[in-house]
Amino acid sequence: MKEIENIELAFLSLDDYQELKTAMIEAYSSMPNSYWKEQQINSLISRFPEGQVVIKVNKQIAGCALSIIVDYAAFEDEHTYKQITGDYTFNTHSPAGDTLYGIDVFIKPEFRGLRLGRRLYDYRKELCERLNLHGIVFGGRIPNYHKFAGEMSPKEYIEKVKRKEIHDPVFNFQISNDFHPSKILKNYLQGDNASNDYAVLLKWDNLYYEKKEKQASTTKKVVRLGLIQWQMRPYKHLDELLHQAEYFIDAVSGYRSDFALFPEFFNAPLMADNNHLDEPQAIRELAKHTETIKQRFSELAISYNINIISGSMPEMKNDRLYNAGYLCKRDGSVERFEKLHVTPDEVKVWGMEGGKQLRVFDTDCGKIGILICYDVEFPELSRILAEKGMDILFVPFLTDTQNGYSRVRNCAQARAIENECYVAIAGSVGNLPKVHNMDIQYAQSMVFTPCDFAFPANGIKAEATPNTEMILIADVDIDLLRELNQFGSVRNLRDRRKDIYDLKMTQAE
Repeated sequence: MKEIENIELAFLSLDDYQELKTAMIEAYSSMPNSYWKEQQINSLISRFPEGQVVIKVNKQIAGCALSIIVDYAAFEDEHTYKQITGDYTFNTHSPAGDTLYGIDVFIKPEFRGLRLGRRLYDYRKELCERLNLHGIVFGGRIPNYHKFAGEMSPKEYIEKVKRKEIHDPVFNFQISNDFHPSKILKNYLQGDNASNDYAVLLKWDNLYYEKKEKQASTTKKVVRLGLIQWQMRPYKHLDELLHQAEYFIDAVSGYRSDFALFPEFFNAPLMADNNHLDEPQAIRELAKHTETIKQRFSELAISYNINIISGSMPEMKNDRLYNAGYLCKRDGSVERFEKLHVTPDEVKVWGMEGGKQLRVFDTDCGKIGILICYDVEFPELSRILAEKGMDILFVPFLTDTQNGYSRVRNCAQARAIENECYVAIAGSVGNLPKVHNMDIQYAQSMVFTPCDFAFPANGIKAEATPNTEMILIADVDIDLLRELNQFGSVRNLRDRRKDIYDLKMTQAE
């Protein structure tokens, strides 16, 4: 082939028909009369011009992709090529449909090996995303199957192709472009003797598809996080502590943050008034403030237009002591979360019990999870949340020493990588010499990301100065997580071997 001077992707024109016909005859030499008639091409262009594209090399047609939009529920997975095309009239095309259906893709033999087919598939994916369609579907040929039909079933053939034991140029190409096999179709395409009348139903899911809402609503894709690295200091009373909390909420809201994250036990300084009591009694006295703080945070969430994660506080429920917190949404709703794994010290000193509730929270910024401190050191919890669609994991924590902080930090970063999510951790700094069991603090608040090309190489989006009172603001892009899940260098969630292990909740949610 002569030197390539130009490669161009262009919409198919009826003026291209004669050249297109010649190209199809060359591409489908094993299938006689396998070319579209001029009136059929005209019908496709008239109905859906955006769906018909050619790729030209040095101004010569090298390949083509033809598509229609269908209401897939009218066909489901049991259909033939003749049915999906309306007996080759394409009257099945519906601008109001939900699925892009691939009618044809081919590359002329002399231009194969230049990855031109990938360009055509990439165009289809971009078109699918732009039109907000569910995904792409088509019946894929398996042209080498006729060589093995006497010794194996289509299913066995496909498995061997996937394991690279058999080479099938068409099917290999399709799965390498992120299409996944869904079903084997019998008698899909008349005259496809090379495939022994079989085809593989292939699908590509549009990760950015958004269901059309009947009422006004938005879900943000770039989310701004506001982490509060809280200074432990003496407070005369609850109002003084709430005034300081409002100061930080005002600050992160001023930067138009979507979330404000407080640390675990940020209200511990109020226990200074209870030093005359033993430690179990003192923490239970602190728990009496929890309801007031929850109510005040809910008011602040509304007035400052921000979702507030209250950190955590001691709370009494049915005469039992828990470590719990509240997600106070800017729409006025409030939801509770609790620490499942309490530390040996929390049990020994305070008689605290672990909770039982683990759930994902729906917000105007997508699905989030919240794990309190020690809980992030148990990977099963965040994996369950990830399986339920969590994009951001928030971890309020309290650690007294650097080695305790390192456990939280390193585990939190691991959770971001293995669950393909963002993880934000926020802790307290400073000293409380007059509060038993809360005398010293060590923290460095951070936002972690997965480690891939679209993210920081070290997996750290933002980090606060250690042991310094401050706020940390960071933007996280949810769409990058979708791309990672589909196209990442590694795909931790998709590549799990569920055939040999699985994870489930034993406690009712």
